[in-house]
Amino acid sequence: MKRETVYAFIDCQNLHLGIQNQGWKLDFKRFRAYLKDKFNVEKAFIFIGYVKKYENLYSGLRRYGYEIVFKPVVQKPNGEVKGNIDAELVLKAMIELNNYDKAVIVTGDGDFHCLIDYLKKNGKLRKLLIPNKRSFSSLLREFLTDAAFLSDLKGKLELKNGRH
Repeated sequence: MKRETVYAFIDCQNLHLGIQNQGWKLDFKRFRAYLKDKFNVEKAFIFIGYVKKYENLYSGLRRYGYEIVFKPVVQKPNGEVKGNIDAELVLKAMIELNNYDKAVIVTGDGDFHCLIDYLKKNGKLRKLLIPNKRSFSSLLREFLTDAAFLSDLKGKLELKNGRH
């Protein structure tokens, strides 16, 4: 029997903020190993706004086995950087649809309801990984039978020494 091909699609901003709001930092290297060990994730696409000063982070993510999909960012007048990756993640999941058997979606953002619903109805959803059990969109509640919470995995996925 052929082993299932599993791809992960990761909303980096939602993942980062969801974990940070719980008072800890995610070890991206351990998280990539977790995705491979637990869900047999062959490709892990991580969607992130490109900011030049974070080049070391991007290098580390590539080294750990993530495929980075960058979104150009817009700098607001107050200096805040905005790089919403929702459309890129949905589009990539659909472009790659025939290349994977199952998908792991990492987000707590209800904007992905349509994608998660489509994947579930078509037998393509392996797991929805929600970063923060206490803070996620109510639109995702209908998928809780297919979900797991990264907040329950702090001991396994927390960055210990503060560096990636």
